Amino acid sequence: MTTSPFLDLPVLGAQASAEVAAKLRELGDTSSATTIEAAASNGPTKFGGAKTWWPFQDRAWQHTAHAFGFLPAKAGSSVIQPVGNLEADATLRNSRLKIALNRLRVADYPGRGMHRVLIDFYARNQVPGHAEDLHFNAAYRVREGQQAPIAGYPIFIGLNVGSEGVAFRCHTVNVKNDADEALLDFLEGDVFRSGLKLATSAQPAIAPLANLALGITKSVAKRHRNVSVQDFYLGLDFTGTTMGARLAIGDYIAVQIPESFTAIWRWEEWIYDGATGLIVSKSDASKLIPYNYVVFGVSRYED
Repeated sequence: MTTSPFLDLPVLGAQASAEVAAKLRELGDTSSATTIEAAASNGPTKFGGAKTWWPFQDRAWQHTAHAFGFLPAKAGSSVIQPVGNLEADATLRNSRLKIALNRLRVADYPGRGMHRVLIDFYARNQVPGHAEDLHFNAAYRVREGQQAPIAGYPIFIGLNVGSEGVAFRCHTVNVKNDADEALLDFLEGDVFRSGLKLATSAQPAIAPLANLALGITKSVAKRHRNVSVQDFYLGLDFTGTTMGARLAIGDYIAVQIPESFTAIWRWEEWIYDGATGLIVSKSDASKLIPYNYVVFGVSRYED
């Protein structure tokens, strides 16, 4: 599935100024909404189709681009490399994997205080003679400027890898609608904390379960005071193309950054601090990445 199922639910940073302002008012951020409306009324400040009405450039939720990094699964490893520089692990071809959420950092989501974050995880399960599109929901509580208290949260267990690799997508929704609290409490329950367990053959129940999970995410995202924040797709394969991403054992990091940063982002400026579990500046360990990010781990599945 290369076409996003969330085309009708663009992240906040991809919406028009009037829509962004209206959503921020729903979330109680009237100051930012008023500032956006005032800036938009004056029209773009540059010629061209770029979104130039933004009156500020320091809100992490306003960006739509992502930088992808990789941290190898080696004891004491701290060096993060671009996914384009990664060498594929050919032994993972036609194998089975465990996919887990290792970090979810909310540097800046719309609204303030404690956030309830609903995530839709997508992957393609490639069993012999059949490919299954998977969706799995999970919900987390994260305070503004912090990361969720999770590591190794199972998502897909026993994911079957084909000869070409795997596809992975992540879509996050900031939930502020009180009516959705009970649903998120359910998604935080023990049943979902065990992840989605997969078999080596086609499972008839997978399709309806995937559709149900996708339907939940889309329904919640459309509700009053809820809004999509991050959406990214990562295809991990075994080829050597320069601009692609390869499949290997380790952690994949997706950072939501400004589009203008994609050409200048340098992973060598950041390292993983094993003592704190944070990604910090190589030159100043007290400096954190000022953007929202998701980290998911890929490991071999042992039956």
